[in-house]
Amino acid sequence: MENKNDLAHFNRMTKERIPKLVITLGIPTTISMLITNIYNMADTYFVSQISLSASGATGIVFSVMCILQAFGFMFGHGAGSNVSRSLGAKNKERASMFASTSFMLALLTGSLIGIFGLVFIEPLMLLLGSTETILPEAIKYARFIFISGPAMTLGCVLNNILRYEGRATYAMFGLTAGGILNMFMDPILIFGLKLGTTGAGLSTAISQYISLLILLYPYLKGISSSELSIKNVSKDFKDYKNIIYTGSPSLFRQSLNSITSATLNIVAKPFGDGAIAAMSIVGRCSNLIFSTALGVAQGFQPVAAFNYGSRDYKRVKEAASFTMLFGTILMVVIGTVVYLNAPLIVSMFRKDIDVISIGSMALRYICLSIVLLPFSSISNMLFQSVGKSGRALFLAITQSGLFHIPLLLILPRILGVKGIALATPIAYILAAIVALPFTLSFFKELKYKN
Repeated sequence: MENKNDLAHFNRMTKERIPKLVITLGIPTTISMLITNIYNMADTYFVSQISLSASGATGIVFSVMCILQAFGFMFGHGAGSNVSRSLGAKNKERASMFASTSFMLALLTGSLIGIFGLVFIEPLMLLLGSTETILPEAIKYARFIFISGPAMTLGCVLNNILRYEGRATYAMFGLTAGGILNMFMDPILIFGLKLGTTGAGLSTAISQYISLLILLYPYLKGISSSELSIKNVSKDFKDYKNIIYTGSPSLFRQSLNSITSATLNIVAKPFGDGAIAAMSIVGRCSNLIFSTALGVAQGFQPVAAFNYGSRDYKRVKEAASFTMLFGTILMVVIGTVVYLNAPLIVSMFRKDIDVISIGSMALRYICLSIVLLPFSSISNMLFQSVGKSGRALFLAITQSGLFHIPLLLILPRILGVKGIALATPIAYILAAIVALPFTLSFFKELKYKN
């Protein structure tokens, strides 16, 4: 870290007031997540206008996107946490090694998943919960998602490394440009060129590759603190192990989200295409809500990692406490607004009575529990950012693996569709209860380190 720009950036990350730093880093990330989720909702909206089966297909294929993002986030968070802590310790060479190595891992993994998915596309769609009517639409959509596999995994890596460096604005440009482009292309390809569900998939693939090119810009122009180069790719197995271990909570979190999404489709299947479509719409709407809180939370991650690397543990605790409080207040406000307007929100996607009934019920249950989401999510991010991957991994598993999936398998048998709607909020509540002692214990550790 010898040049003036890097030194100024280091001073900002380690000396600027915590509330201002977290919020200014969180705003670009929040915008990125909002645009990404809005474009996902746009896909859902435009495809929903084709047919009920096409609407259900978006929920099925969402599981595929989760799998690709799971590996992208694993390599991105695994490298990003190490990059940020290395920069905090003023070791730019090691930061560049982690960035380059994760880039190579993401490229290989995204390509392999894409090829595998294209070869076995039909059985995979059936495995993920497609009905006979949904299957043809799911295949059309999924084909282009698999083609965009390398772009999705690489985009996740570059986005997260830039965020962890504290350069969230550049990450925002890459993600928002792709999302906005997708929103414009969807109606043109789906309705203008009459490509239907195929057009939605093609639009997503094009936007993902353009987004990737924009995310590469800071590296090609030397703006980023870390550098991407083949010569920087590590030859030491310990570095690969470090990236994977540090990023494993993200892999498990995203993979379990994918399994949860597939499980949700499977348990909703006996209740008809309307139930699948309703839960798909609710999933996209709830992700949009989460993105506001998680965007701020992700602005917290580089602050925690940078200052942990520079051994300023007081700032780490201050950043975590502030972000949890801010995120909770935000969720109370947004959750109240969405709760009051749930039927209207769901009806914007489908006018079917059963879709509106099931969807508004599920969305309202989520709003009642969403106030606890920032605490469990930020606790997980805190441990991953500072390299406490064991605790981060356990917390990543609890929400979906220990609670959400089992609840989805049990509650619908007892309560029917209502059981599907209740599974998510109950899982949020239980995950927050489990995270509490871990977080309080770590705060005590930080106190003794100072």
